[in-house]
Order: sequence, then structure tokens, then C-alpha cells
Amino acid sequence: MDDVREPERIINELAQGLRAVEDGVSWFSGLSEGEREAVLREVVRCISQVHPTAEEARASVARSGLKPTANPAVMIHRAPLMERVGRIAGLPADEHVNAFRLLVALFSLADTRRRETECRGRCGHFWHNLP
Repeated sequence: MDDVREPERIINELAQGLRAVEDGVSWFSGLSEGEREAVLREVVRCISQVHPTAEEARASVARSGLKPTANPAVMIHRAPLMERVGRIAGLPADEHVNAFRLLVALFSLADTRRRETECRGRCGHFWHNLP
């Protein structure tokens, strides 16, 4: 577990409710633009592993706290979902925080489903066994 990169650990802590969203947003906001872009790509990688549904995409807007008219919130409703997720991660720097909030919310919803339906406490995924 010591070799887990900080962004990966924080993303998973946020998704599992082990870290407050506002703490995660504060951490993310303090990164350089290039670091934020790398973190957004990491969240996309995490999302791609949990195969989110369209229903989870819709629910992620409410969970994220974004206004439904915010660019990432509008974009998440379009298909194909994973293409849109990638485009959200690629939004300009002034949209990074909103993109982070939405993508972490989507990852949280989809990862929770996966933990409850597939892993059920029996998996060896280190990210499902954080201290």
C-alpha cells in the first residue's frame, strides 16, 4: 500500500467517504494546472474500471453539488458516456474544480455499486481496503 500514489489514494478515499469532499476539493485546488490535469486523467482511469451507468451519470450531478447548467453537468448526460467523461476531464482550467467534483461523484457512485455487487468485501483490490 505504500506504493500507492497520493492522487490515487485521495480519489479512492473521496469515493469511499473516507475523506470529506471539501478536503479533496481544497487539495485539488492547490495543485498546479498540470497537476490538476493529471489528477483528472487519473479519475477518468478509475471511472473506466468501474463501468458507470447512465443512471449513475445522472445521479452524479446531484451528488457533486453542481448546478445542472454547469458545463460538466450538461456534458455528462450525452452519450457515449466514457467519451464525455474524457471530454469533461479535458475542459479548460477554469472548469477543473467543477470537473473534479463531478467525476469524483460519478466514480463514487459506480465504485460503490461495484463494491456492493461484485466485490462484496471479498476482493483483493487495495483501493477497497484502505485504512
